[in-house]
Amino acid sequence: MSLAEFSTPALQPTVEEMRELFSQSNLAFLLGAGCSKIAKLPLMDGLTDQVKTHNGLSDQTKYLLNTMENNFAGGKACTIEDFLSELIDYYSITSRRQFRGATATSLKIGTRDFSPNDLEDALKELKGAISIIIGDIDVDSTTHQQFVKAVHFSLQAGKAPRSVDYFILNYDTLIEDALGLEGVDYCDGFAGGATGWWKPDSFRTAKKPSRVFKVHGSIDWCLLDKDPLPRRIRKGVNTASLKRHVLIYPAATKYQESQRDPFATMLGNMRQSLCPSEGKEMVLAICGYGFGDSHIDLEIENALHQSEGRLTVVAFVGTDIPEGTLKRWLDDSAISEQVRVYANRGFFHGSNSFKHDADLSWWKFEILTRLLGGER
Repeated sequence: MSLAEFSTPALQPTVEEMRELFSQSNLAFLLGAGCSKIAKLPLMDGLTDQVKTHNGLSDQTKYLLNTMENNFAGGKACTIEDFLSELIDYYSITSRRQFRGATATSLKIGTRDFSPNDLEDALKELKGAISIIIGDIDVDSTTHQQFVKAVHFSLQAGKAPRSVDYFILNYDTLIEDALGLEGVDYCDGFAGGATGWWKPDSFRTAKKPSRVFKVHGSIDWCLLDKDPLPRRIRKGVNTASLKRHVLIYPAATKYQESQRDPFATMLGNMRQSLCPSEGKEMVLAICGYGFGDSHIDLEIENALHQSEGRLTVVAFVGTDIPEGTLKRWLDDSAISEQVRVYANRGFFHGSNSFKHDADLSWWKFEILTRLLGGER
């Protein structure tokens, strides 16, 4: 695709201003599933379809999926994250009864009774299916490598070194792989190598050019038997201990899970990063995310209000104009000047907003990458 449109008098100043924002000393990215599509990974709907038909699921787990899907009838199509969140709700109810010594610990779902162990097994199967599906895809990391080069080299040419935070909502390892391939040192909370152990102090003590926070977990995170903290285990390594995958950080209704490591550490660092100290400013760039996780949206919104104007949110979205959460933020006079939206048909930021007659593709990860790299 040609980028000539972005060099026109109407758009060039906005693009240059965007690149200047991304050159600031304090920069963070929030990257969603849309950023992984260019690497040949499925979006959430596609992943959901593949998990539902995965041959690693038992008949009992398939029954649960069908029943839950029927429970969502009449609403938006549910994704695998909805299924898992629902299952975690069910599991929380049954395990709480079990902990209290109740006689009836099972829960009727559809026409069948499910024990805490049944529900835990279903969770393991679904998470395992996700890990296999994503892990077996031969990804193309070209665009992610170009993105890393743009952020850490092109935009920083002649400027002082800085550290960039990456808050990743995907389960894949594309950003970590791209950073490694481009020679950009990073910290992800683990010590060791391809197989490592959780060491959250490294986020604070390791002075690296980048930090990676897998807010929703990762396909290479596992829990070993009788160990409450995750390990990063390279694919193909089998251990004597039972291991189960840790993939998904439950959404807003799962308060209990958010208080446990590694997710508590991830969110704590996110809050710190988005509320810079006095005299500093932070830019949070959001790409590939549809603002469908109310917990994440609330964290950003709180940071906008608490940062006293020192946080700027730059969002790239495929809708023609800002909708939903973004529209509400832009309509809020207390924070509207801190929010900049690059939509499919224009740029929206207070009095500087403008609408465009034709589609703009700057919200696509691959186009944004080229623009940040200086391509015209």
